[in-house]
Amino acid sequence: MVQIKSPEQIAKMREAGLVVAAIHAATREAAVPGATTKDLDRVARKVLAEHNAKPNFLGYGGFPATICTSVNEVVVHGIPSDDVVLKDGDVISIDCGAIIDGWHGDAAYTAFVGSGHASELVELSRVTEESMWAGIAAMRQGNRLVDISRAVETYIRRQPKPGGGRYGIIEDYGGHGIGTEMHMDPHLLNYVDRRRGKGPKLVPGFCLAIEPMVSLGTPKTQVLEDDWTVVTTDGTWSSHWEHSVALTPEGPLVLTAPDGGRAKLAEYGITAAPDPLA
Repeated sequence: MVQIKSPEQIAKMREAGLVVAAIHAATREAAVPGATTKDLDRVARKVLAEHNAKPNFLGYGGFPATICTSVNEVVVHGIPSDDVVLKDGDVISIDCGAIIDGWHGDAAYTAFVGSGHASELVELSRVTEESMWAGIAAMRQGNRLVDISRAVETYIRRQPKPGGGRYGIIEDYGGHGIGTEMHMDPHLLNYVDRRRGKGPKLVPGFCLAIEPMVSLGTPKTQVLEDDWTVVTTDGTWSSHWEHSVALTPEGPLVLTAPDGGRAKLAEYGITAAPDPLA
């Protein structure tokens, strides 16, 4: 069953989403050469405390940290550690969430540590982020879940990969419903699987975390011995972007974007829903 939210509940999720946005801003500034991924976790904990918010990652299924810090070939669920020191040229994806009065926010971004990154890495992150926005733009009343998957996949497949070949759209992980829990039905693939059908129709009150994960090579992954860290099987580097989005009668509201998604959705000719906290 898909949890449909009231306008008041979406407003609470917007509060949680803005805390996530604040964590993103603080960790992005702190992700510099010489910092450890545990340093970034400490930054996130400080932001949560300042906003009287709870972490939704810490303790989830036994996860031992507040945020996920996934460096280079790590796709998702990297565990912050004092032993992982960021270096010039690294790429890091930071995934984090927050809870306000029982309502969840969840989002991720990819950042470049230092300078001197290969153009293929810059393009990988751009393609992944833009495919997320294509998916968000497809979150409109009357569409079905598969329309979001199709929008994400179509955008990625239309982008030429530097050096040839195709980007790997990660198969084993995807987006999800969000609300009173961080992960809820429905599961959202980042590609079209016709065996799954079209999925539910999108109606006001529908809330999703849309999160493409893309690699420079394989779509296949494996989990390391810590039972959390997910890496590409061929060692190619990856990118991960995510926003939590609510569908309202006035259109989509990107709960974890500071401006509610207004600027990016305008590029698609879409007006973002009014911010309930404005």
